[in-house]
Amino acid sequence: MTLYAIGDVQGCYSCLQQLLDKIEFKRNQDQLWFVGDLVNRGPDSLGVLRFVKSLGSSAVTVLGNHDLHLIATAYGFKKLKSRDTIQTILDAPDCSELIDWLRYQPLFHVKQSYCLVHAGIAPQWTIHQAGRYAQEVETTLRSDQIAEFLKNMYGDKPDRWNESLSGWERLRFITNVFTRIRYCTIDGALQMKAKHSPADNDDENIIPWFEVNNRQSATATIIFGHWSTLGLQHYPHALSLDTGCVWGRRLTAIRLNSEQKVFQVHCGQSA
Repeated sequence: MTLYAIGDVQGCYSCLQQLLDKIEFKRNQDQLWFVGDLVNRGPDSLGVLRFVKSLGSSAVTVLGNHDLHLIATAYGFKKLKSRDTIQTILDAPDCSELIDWLRYQPLFHVKQSYCLVHAGIAPQWTIHQAGRYAQEVETTLRSDQIAEFLKNMYGDKPDRWNESLSGWERLRFITNVFTRIRYCTIDGALQMKAKHSPADNDDENIIPWFEVNNRQSATATIIFGHWSTLGLQHYPHALSLDTGCVWGRRLTAIRLNSEQKVFQVHCGQSA
């Protein structure tokens, strides 16, 4: 089986189909790994969600912040924003089925030496710990506590990991790491506001999460998206795949083998 990792699609269904044509995707032979944010901002979030769901075991997707925003909106805990393009999902006859499918998707996926996540991993966590912490949130999303979780999911605090964190604060921190993290402070606290490229960073107090000294997850290659200003980047043990499809740039796939060949299509629309 050939594995392909694909960057943030965000409702760009036609671009996704062009990319799959380019890699000559065969669902009975290949598997697609999506870094999350299947939906929102692009023109056909409904089409993307239905398509990825239809792939069954031929696709793995982790949850991104826009995917969680869709779930929270469907449950009535968030209102649509001016740039949201998820109304067609909310109006669809199969909306409940799609939302239920989405909330059963993981935050973190590991196979061989690769780890798939939407945004990143807290520098203090080992791969094994990250998997356990992801399961805490996944279990809650799939339970009758989902409404209470969604009500308490939003916020930037706490910003420092401590094993003694409990309740909604603990789950909020874990969710923020997997779906929102870009920068950390030098000593490993989350910095949730900055979105710019590391090339444009003039704040010596923050660094990308994957550059924090003694990062405990550096034993595997972390595949992630979420950071369109970062773009396609190969770092030691980190691979960034968000190339700004929804902003009119490119949608990217990479074949996960020793060659790690990159495939891209240009995307004309912008959000």
